[in-house]
Amino acid sequence: MRIFGLVDKRTLQRVNRLWLHYGVFWLGAIAVGLVAVLYAKLIDFGYALFLHYAAERFWLPLLVAPATGAVTVWLTRRFFAGSEGSGIPQVIAMLHGPNELGPQLLTLRILIGKIFISFLAILGGFTIGREGPTIHVGAALMFSLRRFYPQRFLAIRPGVLERRLALAGAAAGLSAAFNAPLAGVVFAIEELMRSFEQRTSGVLVTAIIFAGVVSLGLQGNYVYFGTIDIGSGLPRSLSLAVVLIGVFAGVLGGCFCWLLLNTRRWMPQVLLDMRAQRPVLFGALCGLVIAIVGVLSHRHTFGSGYAEARGMLEGTAHVSAAYPILKLTSMVGSYLPGAPGGLFAPSLAIGSGIGNTLHMVFSHMQLPMLIALGMVGYLAAVTQSPITAFVIVIEMINGHALVISLMATALISSRVSRFFAPPLYEALSERYLRES
Repeated sequence: MRIFGLVDKRTLQRVNRLWLHYGVFWLGAIAVGLVAVLYAKLIDFGYALFLHYAAERFWLPLLVAPATGAVTVWLTRRFFAGSEGSGIPQVIAMLHGPNELGPQLLTLRILIGKIFISFLAILGGFTIGREGPTIHVGAALMFSLRRFYPQRFLAIRPGVLERRLALAGAAAGLSAAFNAPLAGVVFAIEELMRSFEQRTSGVLVTAIIFAGVVSLGLQGNYVYFGTIDIGSGLPRSLSLAVVLIGVFAGVLGGCFCWLLLNTRRWMPQVLLDMRAQRPVLFGALCGLVIAIVGVLSHRHTFGSGYAEARGMLEGTAHVSAAYPILKLTSMVGSYLPGAPGGLFAPSLAIGSGIGNTLHMVFSHMQLPMLIALGMVGYLAAVTQSPITAFVIVIEMINGHALVISLMATALISSRVSRFFAPPLYEALSERYLRES
């Protein structure tokens, strides 16, 4: 009987160890996949509702967007501090800062606020994406699972397990948001951790697999922007297009980063005072700017820009040559108030507009090819993470025939962007590190 008792005890200990080492991560990854899919459907529903009322009454966004700006800023500051912006800077700060940052920036309260307020923002037509917030939500969701571990387990190496949980959740969130598992791994290495650890790699891949399986089970096996067809041959002027688009996207993306990081150098003092002392009014003013730009552009600048980017790739959307500038203006106006919202999808839309505009110069080249180069160029310029940018775009358009061209464009635009501003997410994360 004693032998059976020892065997049972050892079996229970082994099962408990397996649960702590693998089970919790698998459970969290499945939860991240579910939340990512439901969040995507919520945002799509909100934007469809916005387009419905905006199409019936073109002037209605002029009232709704300012009200939305005011409400989202008030809610963020009053109840959900820490949920502002894309959420990626908060994750970076938690991974590289003191252990106390995790319970401040990766809580279930912030997770709820992130989802709810970004839904309100998309109802008002704000130019935001859901991919960055999904990364924040995934990290917060996985981080909260530390409660499954006994205190003695967490005390062995304080903060290490929590960081692994958050990193796995962030990578799983990006993978589920874009249906891009490779991008999840690369993003975690290049942007979040800035290094590769063998012990962490298995956790990342496992979380991405489980989140991806959930996403595929609910949404099917899809390519984010659909598969582009560029034929078997590449044009001779492709090299020139790569350089020109890389430089143009790098300048535009670098200017965007500079505008967000140097508001004191370009905003009038009256607006700086309003932003600091009356943030709700400032949010309403930004909403009005977004609405005016959206109405003037025939509603093309509202929302994340996914529909416009896909339409340009398929040749069904017709936007003006000024679309990249107008979309960038709306994007700045959406980000400055501080309400939750991501940069990935709007950046891809601006990049699509760059490729669409430069088609006037390279009219002999296929439009989808130029749009793909513009996407990767502008995304790399904003994030200054070129590897992540071209892996994301390759997986989103199934564009393996353009691997070298996309890689070169990303490297050029990322380098050009650095002449204007430091890496955006890292610079923003330093604010949370200073406040900790």
